[in-house]
Amino acid sequence: MVDQILTQEEIDALLSAMNKGDVDLNEQNKEKTEAVFYSLTTQNIILRDQFCALEEVYDKFSTLMNQMLSFTLQRTVEVEFVSAKMVKYQQFIGEFSSPTSFQIFTMHPLIGSALLAIEPILVFSLIDCMFGGDGKPTTTVRDFTLIEERIIKKITHEILSKLEEAWDTVYRIKLSLKKTETRPEYVHLLAPDDSIIDIVFSIKAEGFTGNMHLGISYLTLEPIKEKLSAKYLQKKDMERRWDSQLQKLLHDTPVTLIAELGRTTKTVRHLLDLHINDIIKLDKGPEDLITISVDHVPKFMGYPGIIKGNRAVEIARLF
Repeated sequence: MVDQILTQEEIDALLSAMNKGDVDLNEQNKEKTEAVFYSLTTQNIILRDQFCALEEVYDKFSTLMNQMLSFTLQRTVEVEFVSAKMVKYQQFIGEFSSPTSFQIFTMHPLIGSALLAIEPILVFSLIDCMFGGDGKPTTTVRDFTLIEERIIKKITHEILSKLEEAWDTVYRIKLSLKKTETRPEYVHLLAPDDSIIDIVFSIKAEGFTGNMHLGISYLTLEPIKEKLSAKYLQKKDMERRWDSQLQKLLHDTPVTLIAELGRTTKTVRHLLDLHINDIIKLDKGPEDLITISVDHVPKFMGYPGIIKGNRAVEIARLF
């Protein structure tokens, strides 16, 4: 302990340095911090915030694909949503080997094109099942034949129809197949540094499994990102909550129902000359259809008559 005691000279030097500001008293309280690289285009938080509604599309698309493939292949098929992440297009396309089934399609009225990519092993298994096989994965990867390409195109049309139906839950679009490729170097969908959303679905059945990728450009979805956000969904849900209440209130709302027996046109002189017991002829007879209006808006056509001594109108058709 004696070795740790400062001498009088050392104490004087320390006090002098403190007075001059040469010694930082808060130095021990400072923590060393390092800058961490943060890429805005690769964080999944963007997808969860701006494109929250797409999760509904993924879930419904998985269900529709499950039903379609199970019916087409006549076996139990499970389609599950795996992940969705935003990456650079160069990184996205570089993960695929050759050959891979690339289907490029448009999403009208959205601008640009999207991509459907099916792994080759999964393609061979699906085709084998369609021809009555067990879908056992092949050990060799080869180019697709013309017949196989036609079958892939047929499957693609079914997939796009289910994807279009799934999108109806959030935004109505029309999908159209534009081009088919098998080599990634020939697929020029975006610039290398542009962002694309990589959506992965897993397809499983007894005997085989594989992944299917949907690639949608961020620039394609950017014009409608407000309609795909969590805030928009909350607003939409609030409107739906009021729908049932408004419909219930409308059921008890009184309206004026008028059955017009007929019309005629007369001059002012003829009206002035009218007397009691005069007869005015109408343009409709008892066997002619008459107009039935709801709050002065024509809605139905019907026949006039009498039921149990009461005047009545039988509705025949819509106006």
